[in-house]
Amino acid sequence: MTAEPIAATRPRNRKQLIVEAAGRVFSERGYHAASMEGIAAAVGITATALYRHFPNKYALFAECANVMADRLVATLDELPPQADPAEVLGAVTRVAVEHRASGGLYRWEARYLDAADRRLLKGKFAHVVARATDAVRREHPLPDVQLRTVAALGAIGSITQHHNSIARRRLEDVLLASALRVASSAPAPAVRTPRPVDLPAQPVPRTRRAQILAAAIPLFARDGFAKVTNGQIAEAVGIAPSALYRHYATKTDILVAACLQAAGLLAQAVEQSLGEVTEPRDAVVALAAAYVGYSFEHTALTSVAAAEVAGLPDDLRQPLILAQREHIAVWEQQLLLARPELDPRQARVLVHAGFGVVVEAGRHVHWQDSPEQREGVTALVVRALGL
Repeated sequence: MTAEPIAATRPRNRKQLIVEAAGRVFSERGYHAASMEGIAAAVGITATALYRHFPNKYALFAECANVMADRLVATLDELPPQADPAEVLGAVTRVAVEHRASGGLYRWEARYLDAADRRLLKGKFAHVVARATDAVRREHPLPDVQLRTVAALGAIGSITQHHNSIARRRLEDVLLASALRVASSAPAPAVRTPRPVDLPAQPVPRTRRAQILAAAIPLFARDGFAKVTNGQIAEAVGIAPSALYRHYATKTDILVAACLQAAGLLAQAVEQSLGEVTEPRDAVVALAAAYVGYSFEHTALTSVAAAEVAGLPDDLRQPLILAQREHIAVWEQQLLLARPELDPRQARVLVHAGFGVVVEAGRHVHWQDSPEQREGVTALVVRALGL
């Protein structure tokens, strides 16, 4: 007697599995490079089955964009009204770590949401910031409380931007301690910095190729690489679209040139900042000051390089990833010398936390540049690193 075949059962949480897998794909590849077929493969279903749950890629993307925000709001709303910063930021840390694989889409990819969906998402994150700010204000009633709070959240959110193998509890402890140091910082505390570094300037576009690159960078930063057309770039330069191809074979080649320029300028900034520094702590502070200055001085270029690398083909992305790793390795080496009690994985988490502080603090002040602004953000980065 043969047994009856057992019918395959559909998981009850299939929609949740789809959203989780899609969030990872969007985060790793970018919205435009991701495909419904690739997402379906990541879930282990057919594209046809995927379309039963979501009518198109945008609908799935919009759902993904709200997952972590909804979880943050719900988690914070469960806390008592008088919860202290450790409780509030600890809750945020746990959610961010839980969703680290898909969280990358929040920092850059959310700009591809339509206006209504973007306002909705912005409102949810504003609720999170307000709740965290209230907690920080009660315990640390110092000036610039919202700046300190968003910088602390930036330290936590940095975990969505990199892959670092470290035990989850340990990871949460490192991130939370970093965020709490930032949140409790006095406004623009004195930071003993080495001599000021003259940061490398963006090259003057003297050739047509350089002019095309200079025109494309702010367009990519404002609208996203995928939305910018060759016609828009050509119009910004004042040439016919067909003339672009004499200098760049494709629009992707322009993006690669922008990313390589960003990597080159950052490498120069690092080299100059460490030129006459001997003490490890001074080296870390010099790196922080140089990175903050670079970010404020080259805001459009840095945002393009950070946001668009994921969408490049593998062969074009690898040299840029290698440059990023070399840059992080310099920070990690100096931080381990300044804080020998850390292990390399902890140091790497803290370096990325420092980068997250710069991004969110810079956005909070709308990248309005001044020596005082740079000094204040540098101080927050130094606090995030535990110096």
